[in-house]
Amino acid sequence: MSDIITITLNPALDKSTHVAQVLPEKKLRCETPVYEPGGGGINVSRALKKLGGGSCAWMLVGGPSGERICELLKEEGVDFRAIQTKNWTRENLMVMEDNSGNQYRFGMPGPEVYKQEWRQCLDDLEKLPEEKTPKYVVASGSLPAGVPDDFYKQLAEVAHQRKFRLIVDTSGEALMKAAGEGVYLLKPNLGELAALAGKEKISAMEQEEIARQVLDEGKCQVLVVSLGPRGAMLASHEGITYVVPPTMPQQSAVGAGDSMVAGMVLRLLHGASLEDMVRYGVAAGTAATMTPGSELCRKEDTEKIYQWLLEHKKRA
Repeated sequence: MSDIITITLNPALDKSTHVAQVLPEKKLRCETPVYEPGGGGINVSRALKKLGGGSCAWMLVGGPSGERICELLKEEGVDFRAIQTKNWTRENLMVMEDNSGNQYRFGMPGPEVYKQEWRQCLDDLEKLPEEKTPKYVVASGSLPAGVPDDFYKQLAEVAHQRKFRLIVDTSGEALMKAAGEGVYLLKPNLGELAALAGKEKISAMEQEEIARQVLDEGKCQVLVVSLGPRGAMLASHEGITYVVPPTMPQQSAVGAGDSMVAGMVLRLLHGASLEDMVRYGVAAGTAATMTPGSELCRKEDTEKIYQWLLEHKKRA
C-alpha cells in the first residue's frame, strides 16, 4: 500500500477540444477531443506521478465513463482503487476558442451516490492493517449528490483514530464541516478562509489574524492559503510565512491547485520543513499554469521554479 492515498468522490472524465470560434446556433467544427481522468484527488495522484512520487487514487466510479477513467490512469501508470457505483461517472467539457484564446469550461453535476458506496471508502480505510495504513490521505474535490456534507469530517475522525495525516482541499459546506480535530492541513483560498472565520470576505490586512484564529480554534494544524499568482501564505503555530513565485508565462490555471497539493504532500513525505513544503507546492502550482489546457505540472518546470525560490530565499 502506498504512503499516500488520495480520495475522489466526484471524479470526472474530462474532455477537451479546440474550435475556431464559439458561436450560437451554429454547427461548430471541433478538433479531435482529448480525454483525461479528472477530479481533485485523481489530479493530485497524477501530479504526484509527474513529480516522481507515488500514490494510490481511491475513487468512486461507474459506467463506461468510469471504465475509461481507469483505462487512462493505467496508461499514465497511476495506481488506483476503484469503488464501483451504480450510476455513471460524470463527464466535463472544456473548449478552447482559438481566435480569442478564451477557455470555456462546462462542469457537469456528479451522479447520485448511494450510502453503501461512499461508506465503503471510510470502512475500507478503517479496516486497513496497521502495516498498510498510509502516512498521508489527501481528500480533494467536491461531494456528489447523496454524500453528506460532513463526509470529510467523518474521514477526519478515521484519521484521528488511525493516526494518518489528513489533507483536505475542498470548499463550501464540505470545508466548513471538515475543519476540526483530525485534519492536519487545510488549503483554502482567501474566500474560503473568510468562510472558515464566519465572514463574507476579508482584506489582505486581516488574513494573518484570521489564519491565526482558524488555528487557535483547532480547525487544522497547518493552514496554507492559496493567493493565486501571488503564491501562498503558510500559517502554523510556528508563525506565518509567504512564498511568492516568479512571474511566468501563463497558459492555463486549470490544475494549479491540485499540482500545488501534490508538491506539498510529496515534500512532507520526504520530511521537509513546512516552509519548504509550501515552497515546492507553489513551484508545482506555478508550473501547472505554464502548461496548456488541463495539463498538470511538469517536473522540469517545477524544479526550475523551486530552485529559483530557494535562491530568492537565500538572497532575502
